[in-house]
Amino acid sequence: MIAYPLPDDAINAALAAVRFDADGLVPAIAQQHDSGEVLMMAWMNHDSIGETLRTGRVCYWSRSRQSFWRKGESSGQVQMLVEWRVDCDGDTLLLRVDQQGPACHTGRRSCFYRRAESGGLQVTEPVLLSPDALYGKKDPSPGF
Repeated sequence: MIAYPLPDDAINAALAAVRFDADGLVPAIAQQHDSGEVLMMAWMNHDSIGETLRTGRVCYWSRSRQSFWRKGESSGQVQMLVEWRVDCDGDTLLLRVDQQGPACHTGRRSCFYRRAESGGLQVTEPVLLSPDALYGKKDPSPGF
């Protein structure tokens, strides 16, 4: 198992392998390290990658808030980094994580809780914690 945080030279080597888009971002897929369950997709920038590799706690970049988004900061559902990978083109990251509780803002374990079937979209996962319990307010997002 890899020990995080990483030393600066390893962080610099990892960052050098990443191809950021025109906005300075790269998509990151979070996967539960022991089950392989795909939890979510979010964006990272140079500094959020650096912070993640320096601390071992996953930090994303919020495009809507234009600020860091440390997973679990408001919900308590923390993601700890187990392994950081970059794909062959350098344009997508895979974060193998240890997710505490729900990863989705809807209160589900995974953000990928809807499946296309012949009858339309079917919800495949239950709500584990209501958005009210996670964030202290109602979340107006569709699909709960």
